[in-house]
Amino acid sequence: MTRAPTPTPPLKGRGFSSRETSARIDSPPLQGRGRGWGLSAERLAQLDGFARDMRRDPTEAEKRLWTRLSHSQLGGHKFRRQSVIGPFIADFFCPQKGLVVEVDGDTHDILADLKRDAALNRLELTVLHVGNADVIRNLDGVCETILLALERAPDRWARPHPNPSPEGEGLTHSQGTEF
Repeated sequence: MTRAPTPTPPLKGRGFSSRETSARIDSPPLQGRGRGWGLSAERLAQLDGFARDMRRDPTEAEKRLWTRLSHSQLGGHKFRRQSVIGPFIADFFCPQKGLVVEVDGDTHDILADLKRDAALNRLELTVLHVGNADVIRNLDGVCETILLALERAPDRWARPHPNPSPEGEGLTHSQGTEF
């Protein structure tokens, strides 16, 4: 008598999170409107790890600027720190306005910055570069420049973001989820 092979049990309950099971190394690049950017799951995980490390060990200028950008302090605009955008990691990113703020040190490669800026511009994002020294010496002036860029930039979507933050910003119950 021949037996059928025993099926492999599901990965749930075996120490794998749903994120780990969905981000398999051999999976094809994500498509559509997701955050896959056409990159492999392995590359996305690698970029997420790099961004996490950069958030844990920011430069002095990044620390100072984050004290002004965090918690929607600058004109009520929400920023993300060390955000993965395509194959890049942006120092600061305002998704509502599509503004990327890069804090540049003394060792920045101008040619690489120009190529990266062009790629981000093709994604309809605006890139603003500020120097480490400017952030350290003139934080108020840097914040005024960022706020001016935010005010000039059109909103990327008319309604609040469909994934509201835990603080209650975003869609209200009465707004529904029409697409």
